[in-house]
Amino acid sequence: MEPGTEVRTWLAPAKINLALHVTGQRADGYHLIDSLGVFTRFGDRLEIEPAEHDQFSVSGRYAAGLPLDADNLVVKARDALRREAGAQPAPPVAIRLEKNLPIASGVGGGSSDAAAALNALARLWKLDIDGTSLARIGLSLGADLPMCLKGKPLIARGIGDEMSPLPVFPALGLVLVNPGVAVSTPDVFKALARRDNEALPPLPKRLDFHAVRNWLETTRNDLEAPARSIEPAIGEALKALKRADAAFMRMSGSGATCFGLFETGNVAKRAAIEIRARHPDWFVAATRSMEASDGEA
Repeated sequence: MEPGTEVRTWLAPAKINLALHVTGQRADGYHLIDSLGVFTRFGDRLEIEPAEHDQFSVSGRYAAGLPLDADNLVVKARDALRREAGAQPAPPVAIRLEKNLPIASGVGGGSSDAAAALNALARLWKLDIDGTSLARIGLSLGADLPMCLKGKPLIARGIGDEMSPLPVFPALGLVLVNPGVAVSTPDVFKALARRDNEALPPLPKRLDFHAVRNWLETTRNDLEAPARSIEPAIGEALKALKRADAAFMRMSGSGATCFGLFETGNVAKRAAIEIRARHPDWFVAATRSMEASDGEA
């Protein structure tokens, strides 16, 4: 990367599990899942530019409490990619993370940040490294990373590392709501009643808003009930989405963020304004998911 290269901005989108079935558990404790995941146009942002020495800083609504050292997934991703680069040049960079997504909220925030860093640095450093190697590095940092590296609608299986990108999938109007609570993923899995649930049903042949909504009615998020038992405020978030006339609502991932489906972006924006007026201290964002055909962010 040449000195004087302009600052580049990269989106780290929210990852939304539209459906998440827990289908088993491996001997090493990792749970097996079957999930339909999409990524939104709203998320965290990374700014990266050349520097004399490595720097990392965080700003934004949810910056407080995030580690700035090697405990941060973005820093771990940078260092892991540099190790993988070996003799290839990987000069110092200044990375600034704008943290717009709540922490520990079931939308893959930290994993998406790290995936954006891997994708961005591999390109900025012009590394000779393929997607399989990036996914392997990602998986060493967390089970959500390979999915976040794709950033497109997909079905994820295994521990999240077996992915089938969906060649066709519509953009969906979404409102994301978090009632201001963080939920521990290990605690949610611990509270799970069953770990051997059936897999997702096949997707319909024709995929539009109504077909996706109807299909979602036949699916579940197996983590929603245990998460609600730990944090009842999740139920309040779902109620707020229902009151705002969401066509479908559910918790994402291990919570506590919930999503509502809306037929158009304008309807989603109006719903977000309504929910924000009633709950000014909550995280509320109107956004759209990326279509299968969307270019890289």
